[in-house]
Amino acid sequence: MDRTVVRVVPSAKRKDRFYVDLDSGESLTVTTAQVADFGLRPGRTFDEAEFALLTDSASLTAAKGKALEALARRPLSRREVTDRLDRKGVREDIVEETADWLERLGYVNDEEYAGQIVRHYASKGYGAGRVREELARRGVAREYWEDALRQMPDTADAVDRFLRLKLRGEPDRKEKKRVADALLRRGFSWEEIRSAMERWEMERWENGSE
Repeated sequence: MDRTVVRVVPSAKRKDRFYVDLDSGESLTVTTAQVADFGLRPGRTFDEAEFALLTDSASLTAAKGKALEALARRPLSRREVTDRLDRKGVREDIVEETADWLERLGYVNDEEYAGQIVRHYASKGYGAGRVREELARRGVAREYWEDALRQMPDTADAVDRFLRLKLRGEPDRKEKKRVADALLRRGFSWEEIRSAMERWEMERWENGSE
């Protein structure tokens, strides 16, 4: 089915955007470059092949814009970007092309993003287990996990500080278990927690023997 452009109207909000209405009742949002490249003007008629090229170009531009808006708010993994575009109904091939484009420009970089996640959660006193959960939740490619996790500082100080803050006086077994469970939820291993408990007990004994 051929389609004919009825009107081309500039956007009042964005200088580089135009709204194109067609006699089929369809509307497209295009850029200034697309207006020029496709000769968009009232009376311009498109056959099926030409219209497919136009809609693909417009869809790709829109997908790139949505992705860049999301990335302006915070870093995202490739999967987070593709999931967002997929939820907005963007066609799969355009989603992948947009993600490839973002990676080529460096706006999406799972390797750097993995390091940011590790440093952020380590600075907040979380263990490697919690960091792995975040890497998985954010869809960071697994090939970057281990190198990023090597950036984590020694966890002993973080666990020790947590125990000193939470265990006061003469805590009973129930209280110690509650604190240990809290450390598990923060991503520390049983081995790390047990070693820290032993250090805490020794420190308490030494302070009590002075």
